[in-house]
Amino acid sequence: MEAGKQVTAWYCQTRDMTVLIAGCGDLGTEAGLRFAAAGHQVVGLRRSPEKLPPEIHGVYADLSKGVPQLPADVDIVVVAVAADSSTEEAYRAAYLNGVKNVLDALERQSLEPRRILFVSSTAVYKDSGGAVVDESTPTEPTRFSGKILVEAEDLLFARTHGTATRPISLRLGGIYGPGRTRLIDQVRTGKAVIPAQPRHTNRVHRDDAAAMIVHLTTMEQVPDPVYVGVDDYPAEMGEVMQFLAAGMGCPEPPTAEPGGASDAGPGDKRCSNALLRASGFDFAFPTFEEGYRALLDGQGVRHP
Repeated sequence: MEAGKQVTAWYCQTRDMTVLIAGCGDLGTEAGLRFAAAGHQVVGLRRSPEKLPPEIHGVYADLSKGVPQLPADVDIVVVAVAADSSTEEAYRAAYLNGVKNVLDALERQSLEPRRILFVSSTAVYKDSGGAVVDESTPTEPTRFSGKILVEAEDLLFARTHGTATRPISLRLGGIYGPGRTRLIDQVRTGKAVIPAQPRHTNRVHRDDAAAMIVHLTTMEQVPDPVYVGVDDYPAEMGEVMQFLAAGMGCPEPPTAEPGGASDAGPGDKRCSNALLRASGFDFAFPTFEEGYRALLDGQGVRHP
């Protein structure tokens, strides 16, 4: 079969598929609603399935412990888990065990979905000193969170190698959006402090992150194995804080003394979304300005 006809065949098959979202929290629910709006059947696994909207068929699952019987016709799997706390144990239970248990369930039922997307993070990259980071940058995390995410990615790629399933790791930057207002609250209450040393912040609005999930799992062309999911502009943290202060009519946050606590953090890197853009993805919120302006205007709802 010619390559062009293969693409057409895949595109036709994406019109009405069964999508499994393992870890159907705020991000997973938003993605699920978008899949459903496109005409797909969506099943969401989570510990409180009764909270899911009617467009998503909720099923109880504690992904850190196991996965129940899956739909026999599942075409797309999205693993969008989140740790219960910022501890190594919680990260390992959520991300590594979550991926393993999903893969075990698929293997147990001899299922090979067309695509599996794992929601990872730019935490897999180390401090680059402000240099540009992309999919070709080696994953050399220095913190346990990034190391565990790399383990989960490696497990996904190893277990799907040689199968009909196409694995995708979507490395998201810091997600903000409805209900994710920590930085806004810090600026509003006067607790925000601009780092003494310039530090870039790689962000993505929740809605764009959900749209990326749908785009990469249903697009016509065969996806690459890894995508960096950030917006177009890796702004300095101080710039974001100043924008928020001006938008809320609050005093501008002070700048910290060099070497203070505000300079301790995940380091400085500028993540590039060039590969994602090249795949045909368009942002609703291409920079933090559009995204935070929408939040300040009260747009959007966080899913329970």
